[in-house]
Amino acid sequence: MTTRRPLLFAGLAALAAPAARAQQRTTTIGVVTLQMRAPYFVAMVRALEAEAAKRPNTRVIVADGGGDAAKVSSDIEDLLARNVDGLIMNISPLESLPGPMAAIRRARKPVVLVNRRLTGGEYDAWVGVDNRATAEGVGEVIARHMQGRGVLVMMRGGPEDNSTGNARRDGVLAKIQGTGIQPLIAPEFGRWTEDGGIRVMEDMLAKHRRIDAVFCENDSMCLGAQKAIADAGRTNEIVLFGFDGQKAAIEQIARGTNYVGSGQNSPAVIARIGFDKMMTLLAGGQVPKDTITPVVVITRENAASLLDPNSVF
Repeated sequence: MTTRRPLLFAGLAALAAPAARAQQRTTTIGVVTLQMRAPYFVAMVRALEAEAAKRPNTRVIVADGGGDAAKVSSDIEDLLARNVDGLIMNISPLESLPGPMAAIRRARKPVVLVNRRLTGGEYDAWVGVDNRATAEGVGEVIARHMQGRGVLVMMRGGPEDNSTGNARRDGVLAKIQGTGIQPLIAPEFGRWTEDGGIRVMEDMLAKHRRIDAVFCENDSMCLGAQKAIADAGRTNEIVLFGFDGQKAAIEQIARGTNYVGSGQNSPAVIARIGFDKMMTLLAGGQVPKDTITPVVVITRENAASLLDPNSVF
């Protein structure tokens, strides 16, 4: 007995060692983002990092494309060379990256898209908002608040073929159609920024004596438009509606200012669901190809409950 027990324990230890090493193996997720200039994109990355931090032996490598499709392509190739276990991507347009997408398929790495969806369908899972449905919800609030009449300026992010912006615009238009509300589409693009919102709104205020409300395809532009309206001394005349649920916009809505509503497109919610799907895929599980987050329209009634003071976005 005394001669066999050490051999038995040694054998068990040898069998346990590979299992212990397997448990300690680090899972590495490559996070590819089009750019880190817009608050929404930054918040998405930070939320993904936070999800990784909740899990043992899990880390992310973030690649910032700097708004350049060529840089995004290079980032994907670099992450594949570093043998990441999977890729979570928030980039557009993916259709212009056939080489990197083919490389991902050859490497047999799972791909989870967050926020923007690939038209061609070459991905394992997508999580995002239904822009059209959420915009229809915002449109219902607009029609009700305006009591079915007045002039509604619509500010676009651009460019002309931007599917996200067009879905948001069309959703609102669908709900004011047949009412006495007159849509007035700003000819210039706000380029999704606060500065752009200021510039476009100043131009529209100079050209149109009557404006009752403004809908912007994102909150950043609408916050800029709000400033331009205040500078023109017309805060009491014009109300605003945005999209995304940016923290600064929710604060304005909760305070009861002339910022009346917004459609929720939470980067934190999308990131949490997207990361869960990636981990399921890596564990060999199956997930739905497309997941749409619930439609939520932010108004004064629910703004306080949806406001996260610690949010990046």
